[in-house]
Amino acid sequence: MKTGIIDVGGGFRAIYGAGVVDRLLEDDVHIDYAIGVSAGSANLACLLSKQKNRCYRFYTGYAFRREYASTYNFVKDHNFVDLDYVYGTLSNHDGEDPLDYATAHDNPMDFQVVACEAETGEPHYFPKSRLRQDDYDVCKASSAVPVACEPYVVDGVPYFDGGIADPVPVQKALDDGCDKVVVVLTRPKDVLREQRKDKGPAAILRRTYPESAEKLLNRYALYNEEVALAKRYEAEGRVLILAPTDLFGLSTLHKNYEGLNRMYRQGYADAAAVADFLVA
Repeated sequence: MKTGIIDVGGGFRAIYGAGVVDRLLEDDVHIDYAIGVSAGSANLACLLSKQKNRCYRFYTGYAFRREYASTYNFVKDHNFVDLDYVYGTLSNHDGEDPLDYATAHDNPMDFQVVACEAETGEPHYFPKSRLRQDDYDVCKASSAVPVACEPYVVDGVPYFDGGIADPVPVQKALDDGCDKVVVVLTRPKDVLREQRKDKGPAAILRRTYPESAEKLLNRYALYNEEVALAKRYEAEGRVLILAPTDLFGLSTLHKNYEGLNRMYRQGYADAAAVADFLVA
């Protein structure tokens, strides 16, 4: 039986997925396939590299530095989150908290990262082979929130956040052969996503990347459809949805220390259900 996990990301809310990953590592849960969206790609990279608590340190420590995420960054170079700082300066082999690339490379788990092609608005699934020592550009591309960040260029192609193009890629995981899939959401699973907050950024984005702007404007509908699909598969016993019961004051780009820790603890606790689900 092929097992999989999807982490949909969600900026600072994605610390929920960091709690899930740490519990899976602690319980030594074997997973064959992982697909990360936006910040979810960073969480699952730590599952791949088997580095417990690494993502927690990023969310609750480094993320409060101006160099990591700040209005200063946005004014300086139009990137609220400095993706090169997060996935380069901190994460490279000589960085402050390097990804254990050797372990990640040798781990047999399949690993994919979703990004949105800026010019077409279509999803692009980067394979594990594109994750290289000190070259974590696929995670940067998947995490480039439109308007808050410039598109990130990988191999000559500009990309935006993967959550625009395929926010909950449960069908992708099943089509790739997974029999059971854990879906990690960062919103309560019965709360529909609304279009309201995407209207302004989509209007700005339309000037330069109209296809991505259209996807952003309608992301709410695609997200809701894919969560509904995940729920149908959950009713069949093929999917387990893990989701927080509250946002604890967190959003994609806003954080508070108490909320981060509460969200992390809930992810850690909820992940206790994964081991039994995958072997049932």
